[in-house]
Amino acid sequence: MLIKGMTSEEIRVLQEFRRVTAESMPVATIKAIKHPTGGGEAPAFSLVEKGFLTTDGTRETFTLTPKGKEFLAYDPKPEFEEGGAAGEADEPAE
Repeated sequence: MLIKGMTSEEIRVLQEFRRVTAESMPVATIKAIKHPTGGGEAPAFSLVEKGFLTTDGTRETFTLTPKGKEFLAYDPKPEFEEGGAAGEADEPAE
């Protein structure tokens, strides 16, 4: 499923920022991200054009923008969950 008109490679780049809990990453790290298809630095440059990342003058470091941080802050929850807080066991039916 694509989100907000983004490719799976672009989403994977943003997820890598979340995984390593970094606000900036060098292009070498982005090139090393494993993608099922495509990859390299192209998804990161596309995210710059879309406003999710910025790059320095040498185009060697990418940094999350507020828009990118907002995207990563989104944490959808399944709609089918019912009942109490996470970690609570359901009461057995009698």
